[in-house]
Amino acid sequence: MIAVAWLAVPEILAGKVLPLPMWVVSVASGMQSAMLLALAAYAGARLAPGVGLQAPALAALAGSRPAWGMLRAQCLPGILGGLLGAALLWSITRLAADAAGALQGVTLPPVVRFLYGGITEEVLVRWGLMSAMAWALWRVAARRGRGAPTAWIFWLAIAGSALLFGVGHLPAAFAMAGAPSAGLVAYIVGANAAFGLVAGYLFWRHGLEAAMIAHVLTHAVLLAVQP
Repeated sequence: MIAVAWLAVPEILAGKVLPLPMWVVSVASGMQSAMLLALAAYAGARLAPGVGLQAPALAALAGSRPAWGMLRAQCLPGILGGLLGAALLWSITRLAADAAGALQGVTLPPVVRFLYGGITEEVLVRWGLMSAMAWALWRVAARRGRGAPTAWIFWLAIAGSALLFGVGHLPAAFAMAGAPSAGLVAYIVGANAAFGLVAGYLFWRHGLEAAMIAHVLTHAVLLAVQP
């Protein structure tokens, strides 16, 4: 995590006047991300099973069981989700070309997109946040005698976590683009929330690994068409 921050933070803060050396900011950012990741991993491990959300391949590895069969079942949904996610982001970027232009020429290294986006963000947002939201909604519904989690609980958790996923991209976008605008805010939140809906659905219906595969593939496709 700290290694990824070493690569990402200098790109995001390039040209900015900082009160501390860049390496200090990078390490601090990496440590903060690592703590949030640990918290999300713990929250997901405690809450996800209660509402039927799972990471079957990772659970198999943790239990010293063969994981390939679990992972193989998620490859096709993950690939389809990745292609859909890339198509959505590409289309939204074209429709919001003026707003997206504020970020033109600003890129993050591929390793950051794949590792932080594909793995860290999925653990933070889907495994941790979405699981917690689904669990909280289910507990409220259970007190009203509704029993097992129903589809509306998951859709609310998917939508809520997707929206927060979009909002969570604003600080980095502002740092890279300079002065924010309403159009930039709408573009960043809307584009990332759109992908968040895809990833959230994959997590619900197939497992966390499907969302990770989709996230990595989305970045790979966008790098190919928008280098």
